[in-house]
Amino acid sequence: MSTRLLADGIVVIHLLFIAFVVAGGALCLRWPRLAWAHVPAACWGIAVEITGCICPLTPLENELRQAAGQAGYAGGFIAHYLLPVIYPPGLTRATQLTLAGALIAVNLACYGWLIHRQRSAGRTRREHRKESGETVD
Repeated sequence: MSTRLLADGIVVIHLLFIAFVVAGGALCLRWPRLAWAHVPAACWGIAVEITGCICPLTPLENELRQAAGQAGYAGGFIAHYLLPVIYPPGLTRATQLTLAGALIAVNLACYGWLIHRQRSAGRTRREHRKESGETVD
């Protein structure tokens, strides 16, 4: 039973990681320092999608399920758990590349906006200091 719970825990961690990869760019708009964790996570998620490899959490989950007397599954986490819910059955290479492209586009938009906002804020601070007579770097 405890091995099965560990496998279920891996599924939850996996799902939370994917949610962070997908939504982390938007979260960084609110909490910019979160980018230090999100950028590597997003790069990993994009690399997994582009290369078509299986995340190391999937074999770990399968091993735990088999140790608990359950059947493992073939393929990756996304193909097994998420695509049947979100997309019709049958993960294709084109679908994986489309998901990677969407992930790249969303994150570029979020980080582009974050950089623009921070640069604008920096200019505003410099202008304010200049108007108040402080030394401007």
